Amino acid sequence: MEIQYFSFLKHLIRFNRQVYLDHNATTPVSDRVRKAMEQVLKRQYGNPSSFYEIGRKSAGMVEQAREQVAQTIHADPSEVIFTSCASESNNAAIKSAATHFYPQKKKIIATSIEHPSVANTLAYLQTQGMTVEYCQLDENRRVLLSDLEQRIDGDTFLVCCILANNETGVIQDIQAVTRIAKKHDALVLADCVQALGKIPIDVHTWDVDYATFSAHKLYGPKGIGALYIKQGSPFTPFLHGGHQEGGLRAGTESLHNIVGFGAACKEVDKLLADSERIRGMKRSLIQRFKQIKPDCVINSPEAEAECLPNTLSITFPGVENSGLMGMLDYRGIAVSAGSACSTGEDTPSHVLKAIGLSDQAARETIRISLGHTTTAGDIRYMTQVVQEYIEGRVSFVNMLAPAQLNETILFDEQTFILDVRPPDMRENVKGLPNAHEVNPLHVERYLKQLPRDKQILVYCPGGGLSVMISYYLKAKGFKRITNLRGGLDAWRKRRNDLYEKYAGQNVTVLEPDN
Repeated sequence: MEIQYFSFLKHLIRFNRQVYLDHNATTPVSDRVRKAMEQVLKRQYGNPSSFYEIGRKSAGMVEQAREQVAQTIHADPSEVIFTSCASESNNAAIKSAATHFYPQKKKIIATSIEHPSVANTLAYLQTQGMTVEYCQLDENRRVLLSDLEQRIDGDTFLVCCILANNETGVIQDIQAVTRIAKKHDALVLADCVQALGKIPIDVHTWDVDYATFSAHKLYGPKGIGALYIKQGSPFTPFLHGGHQEGGLRAGTESLHNIVGFGAACKEVDKLLADSERIRGMKRSLIQRFKQIKPDCVINSPEAEAECLPNTLSITFPGVENSGLMGMLDYRGIAVSAGSACSTGEDTPSHVLKAIGLSDQAARETIRISLGHTTTAGDIRYMTQVVQEYIEGRVSFVNMLAPAQLNETILFDEQTFILDVRPPDMRENVKGLPNAHEVNPLHVERYLKQLPRDKQILVYCPGGGLSVMISYYLKAKGFKRITNLRGGLDAWRKRRNDLYEKYAGQNVTVLEPDN
């Protein structure tokens, strides 16, 4: 989906302990899935579209996997096609429906908490003449059904509703949404990516027209998704070329990934059986966090039936998520922010904004998503580190407020300014004067060029990526590390006079060591 800058430091630092609490981002491939894929890669190289024996055998493996996926979601195998990912599935379903109905019908209704692969597709269709309206949410972060009833009309051809939100874990009443849509002859797309393996899925009972899935959220491989198309629902191929997938999706089938998806679906019952254990650990997390910081805010629904068992969105007032995540990563703990920090942007998550959080609260929010391998010991360790950080009992990097970055610091010979903005972020925006630009994905290749006798001031666009690198430098023995809070964006806003006067002056591009 997007480049994950927060993950690249893991291979650079040897932590005493690794705790992975970001299963909504992706999951590790299970042993069963890996073994099934290895057998295909070793022995089964035939093209499923070929008619000779080895091709026919490959085609049979595709159909077996299709049956496994269909059984898991309570669909007929003929209603399931394989795609490269859930983003492709969402794009294919939405654009297919639009192609079928436009211009006779022009209106799509969606929730304000859709995944970007839905939200950005809808934004594109708006530029093509279509109308998109977003439903209000009730106090439980679910679709306000009365608002949907009011918005839907004869011009509406599609309702998009994410079944389970990836950030907050809220589960929508998809059956209620579908009943309203069907009264007005509108189609329904359910993004089920985060739900599969966490709650039971029954697309036939729900009566949705399209549903999307991804294997890598299910302890399966990346690069393979699935699209459910209800029998009789309109669909026009998104990709043109060959006649694979019954003519509905061109491109040679990724056999090992498809087999891996099927193998992952065979483990869904085991995952569902583990849900109560996982939910119990989430309860423990909430209880511990409330003891550590009584004013913390739980953004995930309190009603367990309305929330994924593994997902917790929590706000710690006064504690910026970039610094907290930096310390957690420093201690071997992987969590996610509810914002796009991983892309170097300082824009709060649209989901958190949609549920009523301010920009500041969004920047004080983290998402924790537990998984099948999470243990009670992981929970204790994670909460211990959070407590130490919040109470100031751990050593962390210095944070420089944007207003404090003045000419004295900018031109201080004892300050080494390190620009860790991704290269594409430097094209249109000038950086700090006297800065030294490095590629943040390969920061370990610049260490010999960084001074150990000076203060190193690290900055990025939004202040998140630079925190991660600051902690990495600290782990490598650099003593005087300072991070620019809020990054270049915040400094430009607060000291635009200095930005206009000095930005881009005397910048050095460092070449990585061989």
